[in-house]
Amino acid sequence: MTEKRTPVAERQRETGAKNGWPLRPPPRITGRIPGHVPGRESVLTRSGEPVKGKMTETPEPKDKLDAATVVVANGPEDATLDWDAVDWRACEASVRRLRQRIFTASRAGDLARVRSLQKLMLRSRANTLVSVRRVTERNAGRLTAGIDGEVALTSKAKINLVRRMHRNAEPFVALPVRRVYIPKKGSKAKRRPLGIPVILDRCYQAMVAGALEPEWEARFEPKSYGFRPGRGCHDAIEATYKTARGKSPRRRWVLDADLAGAFDRIAHNHILAMLGTFPARGMIEQWLKAGVVENGLLSRTEEGTPQGGVVSPVLLNIALQGMEKAAGVCYQKAGSHAGKTAKDSPVLIRYADDLVRHEAPYDRAEMKGLRRGPVAAGS
Repeated sequence: MTEKRTPVAERQRETGAKNGWPLRPPPRITGRIPGHVPGRESVLTRSGEPVKGKMTETPEPKDKLDAATVVVANGPEDATLDWDAVDWRACEASVRRLRQRIFTASRAGDLARVRSLQKLMLRSRANTLVSVRRVTERNAGRLTAGIDGEVALTSKAKINLVRRMHRNAEPFVALPVRRVYIPKKGSKAKRRPLGIPVILDRCYQAMVAGALEPEWEARFEPKSYGFRPGRGCHDAIEATYKTARGKSPRRRWVLDADLAGAFDRIAHNHILAMLGTFPARGMIEQWLKAGVVENGLLSRTEEGTPQGGVVSPVLLNIALQGMEKAAGVCYQKAGSHAGKTAKDSPVLIRYADDLVRHEAPYDRAEMKGLRRGPVAAGS
């Protein structure tokens, strides 16, 4: 059976095409949004007409007591989370970009932008996922429980932590830490006290540290190397070697000091004053005053931060910020050597609560004015 063919010109008239291409392009989708969303009403539909309809707004609470006490996290509410299906590379990239933005704003001195970005970090679902992963998979104490005896070893338990952090309808209340003792390195008789928070508080602390750390990384002293990202003890050793090398170094006197019980003696008022208007300042205050449980007895904590918490190293560095200024360290502000230590200035190298001060010899008249005494952290 032969098929009847239609002439080309007749087919073009019927389909409106020429040389196989349509004469008019199909309508382009410019952003069709199902339903109404709060914001401007200039969103276009497929036909190019603006969305028509009234915007629905949540009524304001009549009183402050009616307001929600928990910040809702970013992301769709109906999203089903699967711990084994999380794109960790994308989550860590999102957290890293937000940390860089906080660091840049802090370096520029834009405090309002820093606070806005920190609130965004505290609401970020990616930051919560990364924080839970850090506590339950990467930390050395992931198998150690707090006073509630709870640990998260399975994927289901880890994703439940994420949901509890984001959908908890009750106000945040910090629980006391559990006191444990570990052998102190270099001594068989002495033991180091640790305070182990419950696993939910540890996840919250990791989330808060992710928002607090980049702000202070832009302010920390250049020769501080302890508990800082991208720095370690070998950097402190290298800085000490470069300061004291040579046959006749300018700074011949060396003071090696250790702040005894630095974590246990930090003043709470000093830390809270340094934090200023940080969005999670109230949570940090609760962790500082939560108390310690030892042998079944609860004792209050009037000073110090528990050595064992995720946020404690950051708080220690914040409390010790300004030691270079107190030691008289000066840096060159202009010229080709800008940022380097001034010629007649001492050098202070600090790693957490251990510090080394290099300085030139004093005259005998200057030596009479010096006095020695204990150095209290946060004073």
